[in-house]
Amino acid sequence: MTTPHATATQETGTPEQESRFHTYSSHVIPWYVRFIWLLFWIFAIGYVVSYFLPAFQSELLTPP
Repeated sequence: MTTPHATATQETGTPEQESRFHTYSSHVIPWYVRFIWLLFWIFAIGYVVSYFLPAFQSELLTPP
């Protein structure tokens, strides 16, 4: 049986050996999530062009 102090001071190996279980990979975004984002950006741009810009121009020309 080892003591906790002995295991804490043990050398675990080189960084190459320690990182063998640390493989990070990114997650692929599903196609439907990309499609939802595309719909959102189309709606946002359409809203800005059709409602926000005309209202903003009228507010600049004739302030309340």
